[in-house]
Amino acid sequence: MSLELLLGPQLSAFVAAGYEVIGVSAPGEYVPAIEARGVRHIALDNATRSMSLRSDAAALVELTKLFRELKPDIVHTHNPKPGVYGRLAARAARVPMIVNTVHGLYALPEDAFAKRAVVYSLERIAATASHAELVQNPEDIATLRRLRIPADRIHLLGNGIDLHRFDLGQHDRVRREVRDELGIGDDTLVVGAVGRLVLEKGYVELLDAWKQVRAQHPDAQLLIAGPSDPEKADAVPQAMIDASIADGVRFLGMRRDVERIYHALDLYVLASYREGFPRSAMEAAACGLPIIATDIRGCRQVVDNGVTGLLVPARTVDPLAAAINELVGNPERRRDFGAAARRRAEAEFDQRRQVDVTLATYDRLRNAGRHR
Repeated sequence: MSLELLLGPQLSAFVAAGYEVIGVSAPGEYVPAIEARGVRHIALDNATRSMSLRSDAAALVELTKLFRELKPDIVHTHNPKPGVYGRLAARAARVPMIVNTVHGLYALPEDAFAKRAVVYSLERIAATASHAELVQNPEDIATLRRLRIPADRIHLLGNGIDLHRFDLGQHDRVRREVRDELGIGDDTLVVGAVGRLVLEKGYVELLDAWKQVRAQHPDAQLLIAGPSDPEKADAVPQAMIDASIADGVRFLGMRRDVERIYHALDLYVLASYREGFPRSAMEAAACGLPIIATDIRGCRQVVDNGVTGLLVPARTVDPLAAAINELVGNPERRRDFGAAARRRAEAEFDQRRQVDVTLATYDRLRNAGRHR
């Protein structure tokens, strides 16, 4: 799923730049979309989203064998687990150039020591195998430096989206269409969240906060668009979903037209515990939405508190409810935040910069001859 949803436009850009691109991931419904971009896909049989030492070790062995057969010039890894065993497999297979994108270290400075020790140790080991670490977030760069990752391997990548996909030119028409499809009146105040249905996205806090919002604004609705993720240990329980429906919450499931959903919203909320550089918040900003997000790494890089939205402490209910109530009741402030968010998206969140940095990294490594 990540290959298409997170990297689709990048993969197309690499193909257009003349690279033969092979995507390796778990099999899934998005494979045809990946292949339509001119990318050959190879399924990794042992890839899992859940934590499993046996499966992860098997994936390491499987990848090493695959890389020895393919003999790629570059291996570029993404996401926490594949980023670790992918770099190690590439090193074992003597791949000439190994690049990793840090989408957000899986541990935060405020996490328990045991979790930080495991995650940071694995990151240090895996980083010894790479030639370049492309980091989305300045706060993660500081952490990697504390872990004594060589500074010349660390490069700020940032994050970006296809701004044209979230063009405001058709906003009024799309807003009417989506609200008609969902049976929502034009005057109804709609708050939205987009993301996988896992607890680390802050759904417990959001759903509890929503009860307070409905007490003050009984006609408001909350739309949540995102797939279930049953492989994850923190998948949102079905009982929690069922109980929330009575509070004016609508779960839309996985939407391939998420850009249309944003246009139907008046306010966007991201209550996550951990982010690298949240795509959904950038998308909401590109659609001119005011944003309420948690005051964590990643969200701080998207939301300018008091300018494009509001930041609230993570894992808290009352501050989140208060922020939502404040903006629900203040259309002028929502409008100002939304306009500022769109301006910031245009200035800072264009994915073309991310593609340029990645391609420049490939060129630099190739030209420098940094082959191990």
